[in-house]
Amino acid sequence: MDPSRLMALVRFGWYRLMALFGHCTGQFNIGYMYAKGYGVPQDAEKAVAWYLKAAEQGDVHAQSNLALMYVKGQGVEQDDGKAVHWYRLAADQGSTNAQCNLAFMYLHGRGVAEDPAQAVHWYRLAADLENPSAQCNLGVLHANGNGVRQDQVLAYMWSELAAAQGYELARENRDRFAQGMTAAQIEEARRLAREWAPGTRVDAQPAPVAT
Repeated sequence: MDPSRLMALVRFGWYRLMALFGHCTGQFNIGYMYAKGYGVPQDAEKAVAWYLKAAEQGDVHAQSNLALMYVKGQGVEQDDGKAVHWYRLAADQGSTNAQCNLAFMYLHGRGVAEDPAQAVHWYRLAADLENPSAQCNLGVLHANGNGVRQDQVLAYMWSELAAAQGYELARENRDRFAQGMTAAQIEEARRLAREWAPGTRVDAQPAPVAT
């Protein structure tokens, strides 16, 4: 037997033993292995069943993965409302991926009424935990004035923060935003990015007017 498959079977057996004793980490990992077909035949329905056991015990990873299964309709009937429910529980526990996904659902009205302001709220929570995807999306929302006041300086600042983490889309957005900004606005945005720290409430200062 291939060593990697043998190791996967050993891990599955260990996780199953944990799960039988009600350990949510074991339940989550069994679900994950069924979802990916690691050591066992791929089975989305069994993955959902095990994710649900762990999610109901508060496992944040299981809650996020279960939400995604509802979004995609894998192993369960597609249901954006249930996806939002599980994303919210994971987001409330501080999962930045869940916060970003919940923001997306609000932004596009999937499973909830469309509410860009709520999208901004959840993206901001994730951005404060230095999630580059959330920072990038905040940049776009500020650039478009969607759910938040339009502000090119803050759009540049959030994009700069995400780009500094290697997020390529944010770098592209930052450079595009810069084309419609003055040199003073760009410098202000860079200053805000340099001085930013998680939890900082940022407001751009008006750029000086040349006389």
